Amino acid sequence: MHTQSIDYNCEGIALRGFLATDGNRAPGVLVVHDAGGLSDNIKEKTRRVAALGYCAFALDLFGDGAPVTDGMRRIGEIVADFGRWRRLARAGLDVLAARAECDATRLAAIGYCFGGTTVYELARSGADLRGVVGFHSGLGPSSGEAKNIRGKVLTLIGADDPLIPPEARLAFQREMTEAKVDWQMTIYGNTGHSFTNPNANAMNRPGFFYQPESDARSWDAMRRFFEEIFR
Repeated sequence: MHTQSIDYNCEGIALRGFLATDGNRAPGVLVVHDAGGLSDNIKEKTRRVAALGYCAFALDLFGDGAPVTDGMRRIGEIVADFGRWRRLARAGLDVLAARAECDATRLAAIGYCFGGTTVYELARSGADLRGVVGFHSGLGPSSGEAKNIRGKVLTLIGADDPLIPPEARLAFQREMTEAKVDWQMTIYGNTGHSFTNPNANAMNRPGFFYQPESDARSWDAMRRFFEEIFR
């Protein structure tokens, strides 16, 4: 497998993403990080996506392609401007689509926590994505433009996630249904926030913990989803 850091920019902001590919032309999968930035955990997930036979690119929302400690502040700045938020996401998608190893006619995006919220918003912008997957991702804020979604949506959530209460799930379901989006939502029992992150327990936050069974099940759900949208 070949991996490399890729420098790019959006509106004058220097960004550094992470590419993983086996060198063969394949469908492209955009990977969007959580509040921790482009961490080793996200890079490892990008490698795992590439190992499934895809051209995977982890974008950089914060700058310099490095982990951060002030991610919640940065997220607040990003979501304050939906246009800028979408442009940051689209810049990463454009880098992926331009790669020779990527079949730009077959694209998907996945995201973790805020990264999942981001791929939903990228889909709402009308991006040419066959599907998006959110792992323990926030379901708001939303531009409310689900009618522009062109692909399918898969949402993977812990039943005990303190950041995503049942009413948020229901609101998201209504939005997708009213827009006639092909959507799925899987809720994992005994599972909280950041359940795919092996380092979640170190955060010492109530409801944040790694759940290996749900991690494995959600990854398998994503794999099957890709087989469906890319066949």
